[in-house]
Amino acid sequence: MSHNHKMMSSMTGFARKIIVESWGSLVCEIRSVNQRYLETQFRLDDEIRELEPYFRECLRQSISRGKVECHIKMDLSPSSKNDFDINKPLAKKIIEAAKWVQNIADEGSVNPIDILNWPGVVISHSQNLEEVHKVAKILFSKTLKSFIEMRQREGEQIRHILVQKLDSIAQEVESIRAFSPIALQWQRDRLLQKLNEIKLQAEHSRLELELLLLANKSDVSEELDRLDIHITETRSILLKPEPIGRRLDFMMQEFNREANTLGSKSIKPEITQSAIEIKILIEQMREQIQNIE
Repeated sequence: MSHNHKMMSSMTGFARKIIVESWGSLVCEIRSVNQRYLETQFRLDDEIRELEPYFRECLRQSISRGKVECHIKMDLSPSSKNDFDINKPLAKKIIEAAKWVQNIADEGSVNPIDILNWPGVVISHSQNLEEVHKVAKILFSKTLKSFIEMRQREGEQIRHILVQKLDSIAQEVESIRAFSPIALQWQRDRLLQKLNEIKLQAEHSRLELELLLLANKSDVSEELDRLDIHITETRSILLKPEPIGRRLDFMMQEFNREANTLGSKSIKPEITQSAIEIKILIEQMREQIQNIE
């Protein structure tokens, strides 16, 4: 019964199936929303309530997180409602007991309808539970399959969006990388010009050292390299067959750290702009990732 994860899945999904038999119909609905762990809730009609542990186990094998609700409802057909036997020995016993009570209480007569309503007196042929249970299991399995497929289709759509966002981040990293030497040169020239303006004849070597330290402070190549590594890592996580939501969450924190440093080191508006753009893209990815199993 285990549906192994071949694809990335969304945590939101819905499926509904119905099976109609001579004795009536069964309807199964499964829906889910995101949740940090797996939570399952069942609403089952009395006839199939004892199957709950079985259904729960099927879900547990197929789904690793999300809040999942399953509802199975049974409707008897009118003809099968008319098709019943009376448990005569039980009815007799109840009537005798009722008469005895009546004699003592010295009151009224026995109401036949009350006797018929007594649990177990009327035996409905449709209540062949084994048959009902067999059908319920088939129905649940079909609904679960369709539910998992829907979660995977949604997962594919999210993967598509995330890959686009990663491409955009990669572009921003490229443009910062291309612009960085220009920005550093610009910073250096500006400082030299300032120093010339105030005719400062400082020791040349000391000045070089200051410029070097400053350039190091403004050099973002390490951050850019790390962003590249994160992009590659995230792309490979997106191709993994097992549930990846938590790992992607962690990657977003890593991305954020580099983006923040980039922003704080920036010396030219062009770089600041790219850093902001990267942060926006990370935030958009984070929103999508919340729905991934």
